[in-house]
Amino acid sequence: MSNTESNLNQASQDNSEQRPQIESKPLSRSLFAGLGIAALVLGVVIYSGIHERAMAASNLGTATERAAIAAVSVVEPNSGTALQELVLPGTTQAFIDTPIFARTSGYLKQWYFDIGAHVEQGQLLAVIETPELDQQLVQAQANLKTAQANEKLAEITATRWQNLLKTDSVSKQETDQAVQDLSARQATVESMTADVQRLEQLQSYEKVYAPFSGVITARNTDIGALINAGAGGSQGMATVPQELFHMAAVNRLRIFVSVPEVDSVAAQNGAKAPLTLDEFPGETFQGTIVRNSDAIDLNSRTLNVEVDIGNRDGRIRPGAYVFVHLKMPDNSKKATTSLSIPANTLLFRSEGLRVGVVRGDHAELVPIKIGRDYGSTVEVINGLMPTDQVIVNPSDSLTTGTPVRINTSKSGGSK
Repeated sequence: MSNTESNLNQASQDNSEQRPQIESKPLSRSLFAGLGIAALVLGVVIYSGIHERAMAASNLGTATERAAIAAVSVVEPNSGTALQELVLPGTTQAFIDTPIFARTSGYLKQWYFDIGAHVEQGQLLAVIETPELDQQLVQAQANLKTAQANEKLAEITATRWQNLLKTDSVSKQETDQAVQDLSARQATVESMTADVQRLEQLQSYEKVYAPFSGVITARNTDIGALINAGAGGSQGMATVPQELFHMAAVNRLRIFVSVPEVDSVAAQNGAKAPLTLDEFPGETFQGTIVRNSDAIDLNSRTLNVEVDIGNRDGRIRPGAYVFVHLKMPDNSKKATTSLSIPANTLLFRSEGLRVGVVRGDHAELVPIKIGRDYGSTVEVINGLMPTDQVIVNPSDSLTTGTPVRINTSKSGGSK
């Protein structure tokens, strides 16, 4: 009995020692599995973070590189029509334009016409009061009368001595003295007469007349103003001319236009030259080329051309800005096709006029030659192709080879 119990006790003890070992195996597997999953999740998180940072750094570098390349707006040149007509700006001038000065000194007594008044040649414009001159004339006239009386007396004396000489009643020397005294008296009379005529001429300048038919464009004096002959004051050592009136003959006008040397063939004397003004939209005035300077200006490389136009109705005012339309001769080789670009594409450099053109992924400065200037656009006669992409509003620092990219989100400007 005791042996049996002891065996049972031993068996139960052995079973109790083996049971914990059997139960620990599933627990170790679960722990390792959890740790593995946690490590995997941690690895995925770490990899994702590193990948996102790497992608962000790559995107930042790409964006930085892209931002470093200037974005530009471009425009393609517009094809123009054949250059059969040349349109150039000109300025109108009165056919005769002159200031009117005083030729005698005094005080302005009266003026009769103000600005805008149309006067005829010979009409009285103003009267100058000259009391000093009047007194000088009276004195000169009195001196002339005295000289004439002395001349008459000398003439009588000389005649008497010449008659006495015939009978040898007087000496030859005394007779010669009487004759010479008569000659001196006659010279004095001539001198006094010239002085009187001079003062009378100055006195006639008291009245200021219109030298030609025209319009008064300025009146620079008033009643009671002190008038000096040809001067109205002093500035340093030089006198300043005093202009009483300013007159312009506006029945006929001159228009001066500078024609580029390359287009000077269009300036043919006697040719018709239509004129247009912004003041009269849709209306054309007919002018005629009357003369040119027949020499190219060395500074502007242009030919100075005068166009005359009748203006009896006075619609066109002197100083008006006009456009002169010159027709190219039919046999001219100038009838080529032009291009036009916006004025805000031009670059003014020391080496000459340039525009920026996109070539591939960089900019290139191209020299151009312009023709007519239309204000917002200019005509290009050399240097560009119709397919060129011209940069609008280029930076002053733009140089050939600068990396650029075309900005497609903005308009390239008006063509």
